Amino acid sequence: MQAAGNTVVVIGTEQAALGLIAIADPLRPEAADAIAGLKRAGIHKVIMLTGDNPRTAQAIAAQAGIDEVFAELKPEDKTHKVKELDQQHGRVAMVGDGVNDAPALAAAHVGIAMGAAGTDVALETADVALMADDLSRLPYLIRFSRRNWDVIRQNLALSVVVIGSLIVGAVSGVFSLPIAVLAHEISEFVVIASGLRMLRA
Repeated sequence: MQAAGNTVVVIGTEQAALGLIAIADPLRPEAADAIAGLKRAGIHKVIMLTGDNPRTAQAIAAQAGIDEVFAELKPEDKTHKVKELDQQHGRVAMVGDGVNDAPALAAAHVGIAMGAAGTDVALETADVALMADDLSRLPYLIRFSRRNWDVIRQNLALSVVVIGSLIVGAVSGVFSLPIAVLAHEISEFVVIASGLRMLRA
């Protein structure tokens, strides 16, 4: 039953076991697609940290397409594991929704809380809260963040080039002061217009 993804509880007396109860959290229907989407978005490794037993965790990971599993972890163990993974692989993003996830969310480079299902402490600790309780939004979040970071870098580079050119031109006498001021104002409009690209979904 554990190999099928269930947590098994044994019930009985002090003398003998009388029965077993299998408890399972069903895998979210969008989980496998979300993991595949993360990998298409350039996330090279997806790891599950869980307090559940190893057999159950491995079964869930196999269904979802998760690369590696660390099971039977207490909240402090998750935090240590996030720090360890950060040292091994570089920047780590942690996704969680429970009280037990809050310390690990704080330790990650980016903590992502599931907004609708998340506990208050997870939402307060995380850097990002997904307001829809939908794992399929994770690949979109990665793509959106990377695209916006590209826009920011482009705008910074454009600003540095324009201001540098205007300073050199004004000091050397190539540009008169009114021309330099006008060119600076026009460049600001260009940067603002470029920044508006971040509004696209």
